[in-house]
Amino acid sequence: MTVTCHGQANRTVSRLTLVLSLLTAVLLSLTPWSGTASAHGSVVDPASRNYGCWQRWGSDFQNPAMAQQDPMCWQAWQADPNAMWNWNGLYRDGSGGNFQAVVPDGQLCSGGRTEGGRYNALDAVGAWRTTDIGGNFTVKLYDQASHGADYFLVYVTRQGVNPATRALRWSDLELVARTGKYAPGQNYSIDVSTSGRSGRHVVYTIWQASHQDQTYFLCSDVNFR
Repeated sequence: MTVTCHGQANRTVSRLTLVLSLLTAVLLSLTPWSGTASAHGSVVDPASRNYGCWQRWGSDFQNPAMAQQDPMCWQAWQADPNAMWNWNGLYRDGSGGNFQAVVPDGQLCSGGRTEGGRYNALDAVGAWRTTDIGGNFTVKLYDQASHGADYFLVYVTRQGVNPATRALRWSDLELVARTGKYAPGQNYSIDVSTSGRSGRHVVYTIWQASHQDQTYFLCSDVNFR
C-alpha cells in the first residue's frame, strides 16, 4: 500500500512538473512580443548589439551553445533577456540635444539606461560579434512606430581604439555623418563614407525622433575590411 501511494505521489509530482514546464514554455514564447506592443526601432544593419543578439538567438535563447559561439550575447541574455526582447526600446526622453551630459563615458551602448540594469550588459567589454563593412557603407534603421527623425548622427570609433578592451567614451568617436529630417516611415538609410580605418570598430548611431524629444543611442560592432 505504501509503495502504491508513493508511486501515485511520484506520478502526481511528474504531472505537476510537466504542467509547470509547459506553462513556462508558453510564457517564454510570449515574452518577445511584450517588447513590440509599444515598439520603436533600432539599427538593423550593421545590427545594434541587442538587435543582433535577438536576431541570432531570440528563438533559441536558452541554447547553452551561445556561451561559446556568441559569449557577449550570452552574458547579455543572462543579465536581462528584456534588453533583447526590447531591442527597439533603447532610448531616452528629454535629452535636449545635450547627449554627453545625459550619457556618461562607459555607458554609451546602454544610452546611460542603467536604471534597473536592463541595458547594462550592452556596455560590457569584449569581442562582440561584428558585421563586415567597407569604407563606404549604409546604416539601415527600422522604425516600427514610424516616428520619423529630426536627424541622425553617425559616429565611428577612431583608428587605434579597441572597443573589445575598453568601454566606449565620447572622445573615442568621430562624427562621420549628420542628416536632415526624415519623414515618418519604417525604413531609413544613411550613407556613410569613411577612410583610413581597418579592423574592429563601433558605429555609434544617434537617432533623434521627431514625435517628441526622444533619442536612441545604438552601438553596432563592425569590422572594416
